[in-house]
Amino acid sequence: MEIETKCLHAGYEPKNGEPRVVPIVQSTTYRFDSCDHVAALFDKPTEFMYSRFANPTCDAVEKKIAALEGGVGCMLTTSGQAASLLAVLNICSAGDSFIASSSIYGGTINLFGFTLKKLGIECIWVDADASFDEICGAFKPNTKAVFGETIANPALTVFDFETWAKAAHEKHVPLIVDNTFATPVLCRPFEWGTDIIVHSTTKYMDGHAVQCGGAIVDSGNFDWAAAHAATGAFADFVEPDESYHGLIYTKDFGRAAYIVKVRTQLMRDFGCYPAAQSAFLLNLGLETLPVRMKQYCENALAVAQHFQKSEKIASVTYPGLPGDKYHRLAQKYLPGGTSGVITISIKGGRPAAVRFMDALKLASDEVHVADIRTCVLHPASSTHRQLTDEQLAAAGIDGGMVRFSCGLENVNDIIADIDRGLSSV
Repeated sequence: MEIETKCLHAGYEPKNGEPRVVPIVQSTTYRFDSCDHVAALFDKPTEFMYSRFANPTCDAVEKKIAALEGGVGCMLTTSGQAASLLAVLNICSAGDSFIASSSIYGGTINLFGFTLKKLGIECIWVDADASFDEICGAFKPNTKAVFGETIANPALTVFDFETWAKAAHEKHVPLIVDNTFATPVLCRPFEWGTDIIVHSTTKYMDGHAVQCGGAIVDSGNFDWAAAHAATGAFADFVEPDESYHGLIYTKDFGRAAYIVKVRTQLMRDFGCYPAAQSAFLLNLGLETLPVRMKQYCENALAVAQHFQKSEKIASVTYPGLPGDKYHRLAQKYLPGGTSGVITISIKGGRPAAVRFMDALKLASDEVHVADIRTCVLHPASSTHRQLTDEQLAAAGIDGGMVRFSCGLENVNDIIADIDRGLSSV
C-alpha cells in the first residue's frame, strides 16, 4: 500500500461483523483463564496483560505508525519528550554519553543537557552542519548513540542523514532521529540509515491541538549483538535481563529487541503510556495526515515567498525556498515538501517581533506548532527561554526570531494577517 492508503488502513483489519473504525478499549485489565497463562506473560510478554504496557486501541495505532515509517515495531508515549527520554534511556546508563545535533528542539536540549546530566548521562553537542570527521571526533569510549532531528525546531536545519548515519555506524552505535516536523509523509528516515525514530505526535500527526503524545519506532536494522561483539557495549540487549526472569532480547525477539526492551523495562517502570481515548484521537489525525501535509507545505511556501518581499524582514528560513541554506538537503531528503513551519527574523529585534505578533488576529500566539490553525511563537522568550545565550546562538535563535506555523486556512487570509502584523512594525 502507498502511504495515503496505509494512513487509513494499516494497523487494524476488522473481521466479519466487527467495528470498521478502531474501537476504544477502555480497560486497564484483561481476564485470563489460568494463573499459568498470566505467569507465562511475566516470563515473555506476548499478549495484552495490563494497560501500563499496552492496550488494543494503542496497539492498532502503534502498528499503523510502524507501517508508515517502515519499522518492525512502535510504542506510544504520553508526549514527545517522553519518547525522546525513553529512546535514549533504553540505550544509555549512568556513565555513558551520546552525541546530539546542537540545533534540536529546545525542550530536548534541556532534557539532554540538564536532566540526563543529573542521571549521569552526558550529551556531547555537535554542530548540525558538522562533517563526518568532526562527528567521529566527538565520540568518546563511552558514547552509545547519536541523536538528530529531520527538520530542527525552530532553526529549520535539515539533517544530513547519510553523513550522521555513516559516523554512527562507523562507531557501532545507533542513530536516533526526531521526525516530528517531517512526519513519514515527507521523510522516511529508515531509508537513509536511521535506526530509531521518535515523534511528538502532539504536532502534525494529531494535527488538531487536542492532546499531547509521542512515539518511538524501531527499524529493526541495528545489530545489537554485532555491536556488542565489536565494542562490548549494549550488554543489556544480549545478556539475561534479571528484572524480567532472564529474558534475552536479541535471542527472544530478534529484530524487535529494542522496541520490546523499551516497553518491558522502561514503560513498565516509568508508566508514561497513553490512554485508549488518546490513541483513538491520534488515529483520526493520522487518517488525514497525507492530505494535510500537502496543504501545509503549499501554504508555507507561499507565505515564505511573501515574507521575502518585505523590507521589514531581516531573514526568512524555510528549506523549501530556493536559495535557503538547506534547500539542497531538502530536495534530497524531503522532495515532497518541508512542513508548514517557517522561521523569520524581524528587523528591530525582540521589540519589533513582539509588536508583529501582538498585531496578528488570525494567527494565535501560543506555545504550540504544527497545528491545523496558524500559530506563532517567540522562541527566545518561551520554548527556549531556559537556554543560555551560547545555547540560543548554537540553536540559531535571536531576539527577532518568530516561528510561524502555517495552518490550513486559505493562504490569502494568512497573508492578509501577516500584512496586518507587519504594518505595526
